[in-house]
Amino acid sequence: MSVDADLASTLAGLRLFSDLGRPELEEIAHTFDEEVIPAGQRVLRQGLSGSNVYVILEGEAGLVLNGQERASLQRGEFFGEVSILLGESPTSDIVAKTTLRCLVIPGPQLRTFLLAHPEVMLQMLLSVTWRLRTTLAWLS
Repeated sequence: MSVDADLASTLAGLRLFSDLGRPELEEIAHTFDEEVIPAGQRVLRQGLSGSNVYVILEGEAGLVLNGQERASLQRGEFFGEVSILLGESPTSDIVAKTTLRCLVIPGPQLRTFLLAHPEVMLQMLLSVTWRLRTTLAWLS
């Protein structure tokens, strides 16, 4: 099995890509790179520029706001989209709690990618909406 085919199989098991067919998954696997991030490394830095969207394929990351961990992100979850879509600096740090293996979508390609794959855009919207709901419940 090729690396792209292996990645396509991994993507098929993630909710973000669950509505895509095999040819689309293989296209994504061929288009975007993977990155392995060691445990303890900061992936995004609060207040500084974020340039990519990361989809966690393996591992766990912590969302750290003003020095305090607020959430854990795991397989299938993603981060970096807010700063890319809004053109603003990340609002929190993202730190690898374990070794992370991520699919990396370069920021300049995100809009084009989402418009070409509305199923992914819908899944991303649903995930972001759940995050907002959880945050609002936590604040109340």
